[in-house]
Formats: sequence, structure tokens, C-alpha cells
Amino acid sequence: MNILVIGTGYVGATTAILLAKLGANVTGLDLDEGKIKQLQNGVLTFYEPGLEPLLQEQMQEGHLTFTTNAMAVEQHEIIFICVGTPSRYDGSTDLSAVRKVAERIGQQMSSPKLVVIKSTVPPGTQKRVKRWIQEKQIKPISFDVVSNPEFLREGNAVYDAFHPDRIIIGSDTEAAGKQVHALFDAIECPVVLTNPQTAEMIKYASNAFLAAKISYMNELARLCDEIEVSVTTVAEGMGYDPRIGRSFLQAGIGYGGSCFPKDVRSLLSLGAELNTELGILKRVVDVNHSQYRYLMKKVKRKLGLLRGKRIAILGLSFKPETDDLREAPALAVISELMEHGALLKVHDPVAKLPREMQFPSIKSFPTIEETLLGAHAVILCTEWKAYVEGDWESWRPLLTEPYVFDGRNVLNAGRLKSLGYHYEGIGAR
Repeated sequence: MNILVIGTGYVGATTAILLAKLGANVTGLDLDEGKIKQLQNGVLTFYEPGLEPLLQEQMQEGHLTFTTNAMAVEQHEIIFICVGTPSRYDGSTDLSAVRKVAERIGQQMSSPKLVVIKSTVPPGTQKRVKRWIQEKQIKPISFDVVSNPEFLREGNAVYDAFHPDRIIIGSDTEAAGKQVHALFDAIECPVVLTNPQTAEMIKYASNAFLAAKISYMNELARLCDEIEVSVTTVAEGMGYDPRIGRSFLQAGIGYGGSCFPKDVRSLLSLGAELNTELGILKRVVDVNHSQYRYLMKKVKRKLGLLRGKRIAILGLSFKPETDDLREAPALAVISELMEHGALLKVHDPVAKLPREMQFPSIKSFPTIEETLLGAHAVILCTEWKAYVEGDWESWRPLLTEPYVFDGRNVLNAGRLKSLGYHYEGIGAR
């Protein structure tokens, strides 16, 4: 079985490695020569625990190769589309990369193809892809387009790829759906076979629901602060109810990353286009955008004038075990602190400050100790294990002032207070 995966970013690289591990001969195609050269050397272009050894393993076994040659479309019967689908300024999804791939497939195909859309796309995109392919065909050749959305969690991609909660396959024909199902036959999990538009909607609905859980707890945390109740204990009590579950009940400074913000905006854009009000999701976005400011109010209330204050930022990435800075709340916190003239000391185990934020008032340090030295306050923005399980007792003398603002509610408040820290969480006590 020869499979072509077009797009070798986070989703494409992971999908290619998974399919190779499952026994297919896979080629990853990308027009970015630098990215392909790095992958050909067995090096990922992003940070993901445990994935790079699998990349190297499958390349050594000859199951996985990479190319920039777009003519590879002709040589493969199954093609996965894994290109990016970023947001436009109005929140709608930019499908230009998907369209270019579809048109290239139409231009180059000389035999029947099975095209599988893995990119996150709005409901109705499968129909567009079919049309784009047909419009560019030199002569009519049969093909199928199937929607097979991904549900990978950054930082957990290896586990999620081989142990998914479910596989969603949306197809116009039973035969094409079964063909895609056969590719993942070795994976044991529920499989939902449906039509393409429903499959596309399942992906968006899932991410939007998880984002809503986060914003609900973040808004609730503000009330918990007012009535002196721990939102963490509230979440624990809620989580025992199987109808609610424990996942995504952690209050903090908001969600970020490449999925939740983009997918919620895309759904809102689709609703507006179809004159369908999605009021709950609008509130989800509003709460998320304002949540980091809620923490900043706490910082300003305790520290007063921020100009000239040295503030240590622990964590840049939107979540631990990834270097992804897309819409990371830490960047919003940093921007506001800069506006108030604070001097920032930054640490993250993996992620680096983006170029546009590299100013003299912001300095990155290789160790936590150097980051904390002389700081008037610490703001934890990402719950990396090194921070959660760190030696806060030995760190205390490094600080000029003992203020700790826990933007993820993951530190032991009681212990920190016993060590002489002034601790502030988000609805945490």
C-alpha cells in the first residue's frame, strides 16, 4: 500500500509516521525544502515527546520517505491532505492550501485515487475538494474524497495516534469508507462511519465543547474568588459525576494553541454565514480573551506600579510538552506587562520567545534559578512538570519579593504559603 501524505507539519508528520508503523509505504510531501531536508535527516520540525524516535525507526526500516516533488501524486493511490487551515481575519477558515492541493491532485492524476482529508476543515469542505479536483482534471478519472478528522493532543500525539478515543470516517460511498477503515484496522477503538459533512462537524463540535468547559470553569473561578471558595475543590466534586467528567475542568488563564481558538472562531463564522446564532460560543470566546486580564488585575493589585518591577514568567507554550506558542496566554500576559513597563525574565523548557517579542526589556534564561533571581513576582503560565514539582523552598531566597501568581492552579498553595510565599491562583485557595 503506497500512501502520500501532503503537508508535513504536526498533523501530517504524525499521520505519516502512524501509517508507516501500521505497515504502509508512506511518502511525506511538502514544498518547504528546509522542512523536508530536516525530516530526511530524521529530525522533526516541532517538539513532540516520543515522536522523533518513531520517525527515525520508520525511515530506517524503509517505510517512510520525504520529498518536495509534487509529481509524487501520480505514484500513489491514496493521498492524505494534511495542510494547514488557519483563520482569516474575520474568523473564517482559510482553505487556500487545501484548494491548491486538491487542484494539484486533479491536474496530475492519471489513475483512480482515494483522497482523505485529515486537515481540520469546516462542514461542507469535502464537497468543495471534490469540485476543485474535478475542475482541474484533464480527463474524467474516478476518485473518492473521504473526511477523516484528527483528534491529536499536542504533547500526547504518540499515544493518541495509536490509542485514539474514536476514528471518524465520513464518506459518500460505503466502499471508500471501508477502504479508509482498513488502513486503521490494527487499531482497536470505536469507529463512526458517517457522511463527510457530519464527520467535519464532529471535529468542530468536539473542540468547541472542550473550549466551552474551560471557559465555564474560568468564569466560575471568578465567582469562587468572591465567595472564598476553591474552584479546584469544586471541580473535583463535579468531576465524580460521570455526566460531567474530570477532563477540562481546570481553571486558569485560558486556552490557546492551534485548535480551540481557530475552531471556535470557524464555527462562529459558519453560524454567522448561515444566520444561526451561537451565543454560548460567543461567550466562550469572550471569557477566554478576558481571562488573562483577570490574573493581571491580581498582579496589579498586589504589586502596584509595575514599571521597573522584575517579573519572572514561567512557561511560554500554551500547554506543557509542546513548543507551540500559537495564541498562548503567556504571550498576552507578557504583552500587557510590557505595556506597563515591567522588566521580564522568561523561562520555558522548550519554547522560545517569538522574534517579534525579543526586546531589551525581556530576557530569556536557561535555568529556573536564573529566571527567579531578583524577581519581584513570579507568574506561572504553563504547567510544566519542572515548575509544578520544583524546589520552591530553595527558590524562595532568590526572589526580591515572594509573590507567586499561579495561572494554572497547579501549585500547592498551602505549602507555598508555609514557605513564606504570597500565593494567588485563579479561584484557588
